[in-house]
Amino acid sequence: MPGMTGARAASEAESRYAWTRLVAALLLSTIGGVGMWSVVVALPAIQAEFGVARSDASLPYTLTMVGFGLGGIFMGRLTDRFGIIVPVVVGAGALALGYVLASSAGSLWQFALAQGVLIGFLGSSATFGPLLADTSLWFNRRRGIAVAIFASGNYLAGTVWPPIVQHFIETAGWRQTHAGIGMFCLASMLPLALVLRRRPPALELGGGSTRAAAWPQRPLGLSPGALQALLVVAGLACCVAMSMPQVHIVAYCGDLGYGAARGAEMLSVMLGFGIVSRLASGWICDRIGGVRTLLLGSSLQGVALLLFLPFDGLVSLYVISALFGLFQGGIVPSYAIIVREYFSPREAGMRVGTVLMATLFGMALGGWMSGVIFDLTGSYKAAFLNGTLWNLLNVAIAVFLLLRGRGRQLAPA
Repeated sequence: MPGMTGARAASEAESRYAWTRLVAALLLSTIGGVGMWSVVVALPAIQAEFGVARSDASLPYTLTMVGFGLGGIFMGRLTDRFGIIVPVVVGAGALALGYVLASSAGSLWQFALAQGVLIGFLGSSATFGPLLADTSLWFNRRRGIAVAIFASGNYLAGTVWPPIVQHFIETAGWRQTHAGIGMFCLASMLPLALVLRRRPPALELGGGSTRAAAWPQRPLGLSPGALQALLVVAGLACCVAMSMPQVHIVAYCGDLGYGAARGAEMLSVMLGFGIVSRLASGWICDRIGGVRTLLLGSSLQGVALLLFLPFDGLVSLYVISALFGLFQGGIVPSYAIIVREYFSPREAGMRVGTVLMATLFGMALGGWMSGVIFDLTGSYKAAFLNGTLWNLLNVAIAVFLLLRGRGRQLAPA
């Protein structure tokens, strides 16, 4: 809204419209997030359909995450330039087309390309990183909880979609299920996009040249590029660790003899508790800041990963899945808070998108790596250990940033 005064812009932040907008963004994230989870549930069916190894069957997920990550940067730039409604409309159309093409794929590569390019790069990517950055621009005092509420949409998608997808795969087949998902995305997302027409007030409050000096030239005593690079490495490491249970829990349960349906339920439990974790982490983040929230979540995630090693009973796996979701849900949203604490809001779309790209690359790398480790060893034990080591790298970076941040001021709200 060109020409808006600072006072008027301030009144827009955390207004009733801001909260209404948050609800619309949450719904868009929940619907668009199907792109990340349908491919996990369909993994056993895809492996059987095309007669490939577990690592090859994991390739569509890997390409989806890579596309999701790269698409987050691309869509973030579109958001910074044109506003959020453009990437959301593009994403809705791409999801519809991607799922329809995936449903008619004649080979694993055709299915993987539909997942990676249309569903990942152009589709689901528009409903997470860009909307996360946009949401952070509409709140000041309650930024942490607002970002956490929105980020819960990704886990809400993981809670709602796996049982639905599994049900329709069992009753109608994976091809018909994918075609139906595409049509639903198009019909539901386009009306929600209309709620997001207005521009964020934070760009008026903090983006002008008169405010440029207010943001630290050396955040945490580091160059902006160095801090961005550390956040990228941290995001990659935490999500290599995070991907092991999330990507392979369905297949893991099948290998243990519990069946794919039990694995889908565990994934739903994991992500359902992730919603609780994200909301709690948002409340915590408003009080202790993004870096401390990152350290807390990463440390607890490492503990949950270690619990998968000695326990593989059915009840134990349900409990550990719940704990894993409860411990790690606040990690990814904390990166958006850190970006907003130390960088200008005019850079939010690109910088948040870059860090989220790293987290998704971590999910992609971790999902593929765990499949390779399984094929080499015939077990997921080594894969859980591999995830734990990557998690330690994330903890080390969070500790480093925390020590660098002592006594230093954050950017202005």
